[in-house]
Amino acid sequence: MYQIFHADCFDWLRECQPHSLHAVCTDPPYGLVEFTEKEMTKLRAGRGGVWRLPPTIGGSRRDPLPRFTVLTEQQKQELRIFFKEWGIALRPTLVPGAHVCVAGHPILQYLVQSAMAEAGYEVRPAIVRLYFSFRGGDRPKNAEAEFPEVCVTPKGAYEPWMLFRKPIEAKTVAENLRRWKTGGLRRMAPDKPLPDSIPSGRTPDREEAISNHPCLKPQHFVRILVRALLPLGEGTILDPFMGSGSTIAAAEAVGYRAIGIE
Repeated sequence: MYQIFHADCFDWLRECQPHSLHAVCTDPPYGLVEFTEKEMTKLRAGRGGVWRLPPTIGGSRRDPLPRFTVLTEQQKQELRIFFKEWGIALRPTLVPGAHVCVAGHPILQYLVQSAMAEAGYEVRPAIVRLYFSFRGGDRPKNAEAEFPEVCVTPKGAYEPWMLFRKPIEAKTVAENLRRWKTGGLRRMAPDKPLPDSIPSGRTPDREEAISNHPCLKPQHFVRILVRALLPLGEGTILDPFMGSGSTIAAAEAVGYRAIGIE
């Protein structure tokens, strides 16, 4: 069962009943610069701008990716302020012990974690999505032939999904679980804890055919995350930046109630 709202998530959260949500799983926009009309026009024209347009490898064309390394200190501060304000707006709606899982980027992870800590959340160990990609590891832009043995950054092979928890109300996690059904994470199986690194292939073509979204995550991975966020399998999970609807689809697949905002 799910509900979808067309709204600004800040407005929606202000109207949401306190203690009505048990978890959050979201892949938020980091579009301070890259999704502005100016940069999108450059991307469509093939001139890049903030977008890195990687050269082909073996005839395979690689998708463009934003270069967060070019963010100014002011833009980084704006990002921190955004996530702190979002965390503050979200907090009253969550029951004590609720987990919040936020997709991130290795370069921006520290900004989001510090902002959420200031908003009153516990920073928990991140869950790492391991994947194979052609992204990253590129030679200096427009000087590839001059510096053939240089890469500007390591070749990307992981994506951090940052984990936060609203502090528990009870003295122990067990007591919080009994009262609020939150505070821990659901195991993969009784004898298999949730790991902090999960191998994940690329998003299958059949899923991309359903949702044409530039940041679509594979259901195999999202379902593991979503399932884990409700430790007793009960409650409501929110995606305040719904995008392609991956979280909602995953919740539907594992039998959870979900709310999406876009």
